[in-house]
Amino acid sequence: MSVFTRRTILAATAGAVAMAMLPQTAAAQGETIRIIYPYAGGSTVNGIIRKIAEHMSGTLGQAVVVEDKPGGNGIVATQSVALGPKDGTMVLVGASGTLSLNSLLRPNLPYKIEDFEPVGMMLKGPLTVTINVDTPVTDMKGLVDWAKAENRPLRYGTLGPGSVTHLFGILLGKATGVETIPVAYRNNNAQILDLLAGQNELNFSTPASLIEHEKAGEVKMLAVTTEERMTNLPETPTVAEAGFAMLETSFWDSLMVPKGTPKEVITRLNEALNAATQSEEIKTLMAQNSLLSLSGPPEAVNEQIASDLDVWGEIVRSEGITLN
Repeated sequence: MSVFTRRTILAATAGAVAMAMLPQTAAAQGETIRIIYPYAGGSTVNGIIRKIAEHMSGTLGQAVVVEDKPGGNGIVATQSVALGPKDGTMVLVGASGTLSLNSLLRPNLPYKIEDFEPVGMMLKGPLTVTINVDTPVTDMKGLVDWAKAENRPLRYGTLGPGSVTHLFGILLGKATGVETIPVAYRNNNAQILDLLAGQNELNFSTPASLIEHEKAGEVKMLAVTTEERMTNLPETPTVAEAGFAMLETSFWDSLMVPKGTPKEVITRLNEALNAATQSEEIKTLMAQNSLLSLSGPPEAVNEQIASDLDVWGEIVRSEGITLN
């Protein structure tokens, strides 16, 4: 026969309360960790993130899967994670577009940057300054001199109003004194085809989407916008090397969790993420695709966002750009 004393009942009650107060670190309990990708699958970056997830799974000793959740320029996925569980089982691929640009451009955005805690940076990559092969210049300074001599606006392809390519064209115009006109396209392939056909003078697509055209002599890639050269484009200078350091910028991806996720969960995820991005397999894969593999503390994400808000925020405000 079991005998329950007042002391044992109080002890059991206290234990239950203590257990209830413990953070629900489901990541430590073996549950599947879902990394939510806010765009459609099939891209190079999406494939690399899946490789990162595999590495993290091995480090953590539990399943880590990537779920594609496109819609609303990344808003659907980002909002779902902001409202998701605060236990490390639902993680967002936070990007320059979904966090920095959406917060600057969309006054009715259903989430805030402050709704998230950073886990860590994953990768970043450059835009390029690329021109039609028939344009009679070979470097950035020559481009500026030629454009001013032509005394007409230069057309450049974008992925729509408020996209990083749109804003970068404005940044380039302000930095160089060259007038530019954006031409919006539904997808990257369409704008590259018009560059090849001479319909546009400028293009700022990523190296990965232009490198084969560069090798074939169909375009001229004058510079990349990151602070260091790409290993698979050793002859292409950075914008700083070309004399235009003010054009340094990049797109990037990070991992984020909902605000209120316990610090110990974030630390555990950060360590697994860093182990993945520091692995030779991931670093090599990124280098092959003109990307830089990043690692470091969660705070690095906040520093990147602050830089974005400064650089892009000035352009968005000066041009009065808003999106619904």
